[in-house]
Amino acid sequence: MPPQRVDVYVDPVCPFAWLALRWLREVARHRPLELSVCRMSLAVLNGEDPVAPERGEDSAWRPARVGARLVADRGEAAWATFVEAFGTRFHDHGLRGRDRVLREVCDELGDGPSLYRAADVTDLDDDVRARHDEGMAPVGLDVGTPTLHVTTDRGRVAFFGPVLEAVPRGQAALDAFDGAVLLAATPGFTELKRTRSGELDFS
Repeated sequence: MPPQRVDVYVDPVCPFAWLALRWLREVARHRPLELSVCRMSLAVLNGEDPVAPERGEDSAWRPARVGARLVADRGEAAWATFVEAFGTRFHDHGLRGRDRVLREVCDELGDGPSLYRAADVTDLDDDVRARHDEGMAPVGLDVGTPTLHVTTDRGRVAFFGPVLEAVPRGQAALDAFDGAVLLAATPGFTELKRTRSGELDFS
């Protein structure tokens, strides 16, 4: 059975994107997936001014820019490495604030001071927007991250979510994946949602 292709579009600061990525890695432990971690940007999604000083070091542009610089210098696979390093610290370990996390990640990935400076350089902002638009184009503008593009036997299907409070394991992870893809591929389907009721569990 050939691997099923899944492109997941994530912003590293989003906890739901992080949980979805960990869920997909769990699915990949039990089934062949060709999993690609792709770029989207909460800064672009939320219309954050790329040069406004209000958010300072917490600006969602800053991790997106560092990731874009990594990809430009090292190739697309560098985004997944960046997301993994950022998410482990920020979500799993609860390290705060974003600037501290970003500095540590840049040091871990090498060439720390030079890479860190990319956080405040705007030369790749158009590339960040283009990659974001690529992920959002099939699903519309009133959704967020994670966004999945999945290859099925009926072609490609794209959808926002699922939004998870914890990572399903084993058969539950597979069931959630199959159910989400099947529902998203159903003609006429647009939305399934309920209010979040618990704390996020990154264990």
